[in-house]
Amino acid sequence: MTRIRLEQIAHARSGDKGDGSNVGLIAYNDAGFRVIREQVTAERVKAHFSRICFGEVERYEVPNLLALNFLLHDSLGGGGSESVKTDAQGKTHGQALLRLELELPPGVALADLVPSTKA
Repeated sequence: MTRIRLEQIAHARSGDKGDGSNVGLIAYNDAGFRVIREQVTAERVKAHFSRICFGEVERYEVPNLLALNFLLHDSLGGGGSESVKTDAQGKTHGQALLRLELELPPGVALADLVPSTKA
């Protein structure tokens, strides 16, 4: 199977609130959303962030936006004002999630999952 990085079929936004971070993952099109909905589970996100996320990971679907939203609890070492981390904010977690590798489903080409360049 062909492996791709999530960044090839989606973009992300992230931030923080207290000791947790919030990562929104937005597919470029419906086909990409079907792939991320199936493969980007709370368990996979928890494993991907295993070195920094010590709490639960919650996943919410936002299908009208072709998006998934993840809450990563206990991932910031206490939060911005409490943590001894250099940068205890969730703003980088979106970019980190985009490095997650996925497998293209059989019969699906990468071109099916990216925005069309035709005007």
